Amino acid sequence: MKTITLMLFLILAQSLLCACTPQATRGEDETGALGRQAKTPSAGEVYVKLAVAYMREGHFDIALQKAKRGLEVDPKNPRAHNIIALLYERLGETAPAREHYEQALRLDSKDPYIRNAYGSFLCAQEQFKEALDQFEEALRNPLYQTPEVALTNAGICAGRAGDPGRAEDYFRRALQLNPRFPTALLRMANISYDKANYLSARGYLQRYLEVAPHTAETLWLGIRTERELGDLDTLASYELLLRAEFPDSEEMRLFEESKRQ
Repeated sequence: MKTITLMLFLILAQSLLCACTPQATRGEDETGALGRQAKTPSAGEVYVKLAVAYMREGHFDIALQKAKRGLEVDPKNPRAHNIIALLYERLGETAPAREHYEQALRLDSKDPYIRNAYGSFLCAQEQFKEALDQFEEALRNPLYQTPEVALTNAGICAGRAGDPGRAEDYFRRALQLNPRFPTALLRMANISYDKANYLSARGYLQRYLEVAPHTAETLWLGIRTERELGDLDTLASYELLLRAEFPDSEEMRLFEESKRQ
């Protein structure tokens, strides 16, 4: 689960770079700032991009400094508020994170990247209905460049809310838009395994491995899947990788326990 959370955080950081350059279109409607003619980046926008770059590298302290500087230069920059909110959330500072998310939406209620980030925040606070509403609002913007991210986040949130059917629907929609999106592929692999659709689980896992490296989670899933399918050679290769790459992982412990049963 931690691997998935980190993966989505990094994807969100990457998508925020895309959000910094509005695209031109004829009108606004559901498009918000993305539908306005691009302008020369302001000084505040430069700090926003720097903050995102540092955030992607894991330098949250410097990222927060740059984002705050961006707000000093441009107090009404919604993306700066969004990044500060994301950083505060990552640091466990819930109250200021919520405040900056809400301020970002007051400044640009149509921004799908802000909606997606705020939805993830609300889901973490177990405000599931409100979170799913935010994801749906994000998906309304036709200029949203990474809707598969919001759909996958919505699927994770629906699963946490106890609605596996809705979760699966979100993941499938994400893969319709981006068949190579690794987080959705891994989620579908797990869902297929839980439903005893082991060939499907193998297929989704193989598709995942075409675009992302193995983790302890994927190796453990592969071991369990191949155990059910009776492919002992592939199972053995997964076991060797798990032992070599993740000897102290929880998945390694679970595997050792399963052998004793």
